[in-house]
Amino acid sequence: MYMIILAAGQGTRLRPLTDNVPKCLIEVNGKSLLDWQLQAASSLDVSNIGIVTGYMNSTVQGRPATYFNNPNYETTNMVETLWCASSIFNNNVVVSYGDIIFETNVLDSILSSNHPISVVVDKGWRPYWERRFDNVLPDAETLKIDGNNQIRSIGQKPKSVKEIDGQYIGLMKFQDGGVDILRTIYNDAKKASLEGRYPLRGQRPFQNLYMTDILQGIIDVGFPVHQVSIERGWLEIDTLSDLQLANSVTSVIRDRLVINE
Repeated sequence: MYMIILAAGQGTRLRPLTDNVPKCLIEVNGKSLLDWQLQAASSLDVSNIGIVTGYMNSTVQGRPATYFNNPNYETTNMVETLWCASSIFNNNVVVSYGDIIFETNVLDSILSSNHPISVVVDKGWRPYWERRFDNVLPDAETLKIDGNNQIRSIGQKPKSVKEIDGQYIGLMKFQDGGVDILRTIYNDAKKASLEGRYPLRGQRPFQNLYMTDILQGIIDVGFPVHQVSIERGWLEIDTLSDLQLANSVTSVIRDRLVINE
């Protein structure tokens, strides 16, 4: 298994803290976001790590990992960042955004899933969003779950909270046929772009695709995408206020991150 961490982002909304380091090296409780993730992986014996860098990539070097670089980090999004590491896609790969931190049990929950595609979904998202935003809807995304525990809608703009059964946190796993369909949807989207079309649901150009665009594309062709349900235990660090909140609600017990909310 490889765990691929997407750590190419600049973190413009965290300036001036990101003037000299990339977003993934911002510290919470004395340790960088990246190092919190690496520690969680190590504690679960996940030793094959791929890190995709971009902004100020040299500052990330030195950790035990296989490194990739997205030289177009300023003009591309998560999907193209992930594809910089496509050479290490195998039959079992975990993908994590570089701007989140999570307790070890959150990572363990995705590692334990046996489905071809598994996506961590936070069912306790709303109180956290209410602490982060005056209005939860503009920064939330649709996520609807059917009776088979499969995701039917993800990453769309919600009209009401009734369209949100939980929030996608940026942590997922692809294994066996899930890796194959991921490659197929990506290649089909790239082909559509070369033909002058916006791919998938046509919401944005190929180079700016979000991971949720790819996941929705997989769902749209009928391939199952399963939720792995959690109740908090993670944080996203996107703004200075997010960072302030993260430092106020985290602690370290026996060298492990604990989120107290």
